[in-house]
Amino acid sequence: MTQPRIGIAGVGRMGTPMARRLLDAGYEVSVFDVNADAVQALVDAGASSAATPARLRGMADIVLMSLPMPAIVRDVALGENGIVKGSGASIVVDLSTTGPSVAREVAAGFQAAGIIPVDCPVSGGVGGAEKGTLAMMVGCASSVYPEVLPVLETLGKPTHIGEEPWMGQMLKVLNNIISVASLAIASEALVLGTKAGLDPEVMMDVINGGTGRTNATTDKIPKFVLTRSFDFGFAIGLSAKDLRLCIEESEAHGVPMVVGSAVKQLVNITKGRLGPDADLTEIIRPIEEWAGVEVAGKGQV
Repeated sequence: MTQPRIGIAGVGRMGTPMARRLLDAGYEVSVFDVNADAVQALVDAGASSAATPARLRGMADIVLMSLPMPAIVRDVALGENGIVKGSGASIVVDLSTTGPSVAREVAAGFQAAGIIPVDCPVSGGVGGAEKGTLAMMVGCASSVYPEVLPVLETLGKPTHIGEEPWMGQMLKVLNNIISVASLAIASEALVLGTKAGLDPEVMMDVINGGTGRTNATTDKIPKFVLTRSFDFGFAIGLSAKDLRLCIEESEAHGVPMVVGSAVKQLVNITKGRLGPDADLTEIIRPIEEWAGVEVAGKGQV
């Protein structure tokens, strides 16, 4: 069976490694991005470039969107030179995190233009995109899922969440608030332990052997906090956006998120102090500042 031609709108930190994986798998790939250098790097690797999202649709059978903010997703999908203004691809897969409300809006615009929308936010960060191990939460009609499955399996581990093209977004914002909450409470605990005189590396070893173990304690803190590298690769501004989307959904459904709201506040404090481009793992730095200590591994102090 002939492989579908793939278009990718958005070749930033996530889109670029995904594009490279598809090229390596033998797919014909075309890309669009406002960053000319990112586009050129992929053209040098064998991709074709499109001047607009509308033109990208004409160069592909399936278009993937990997974009940072809901407003950008809306513009690339439905704007003046958006995907809906072109002709060609009949399926668009949104890998971005937009939240259910924008996903519904974009899906309706696609359907009006004869495009089948597939909602597929991802989790796993840049490392997961590079390794092809992304968790992929797919919301789409069951009849469409087999058409996109081979492409998605090149990028990660897809799971069909439900029939509606917003269900993946709902699960993604829930996943993200749990993940950031784990990092936030672990950061607070480590600062307190350090202030009390405990060794951060010993704390991590013991916690990871007990019931406090999470991805934050096994991965993010040892690799990116104790080393003081703070280069996990996910911006605090994007995390603030994701938490906002989740809290908006909780309010719309009348489900209080007391802990989630506190985590959102800490993320926004970090964003305000360090700027939106600060790494997510730097969420610990305002807490360190308040406590007057630094949480670092041996040789990093």
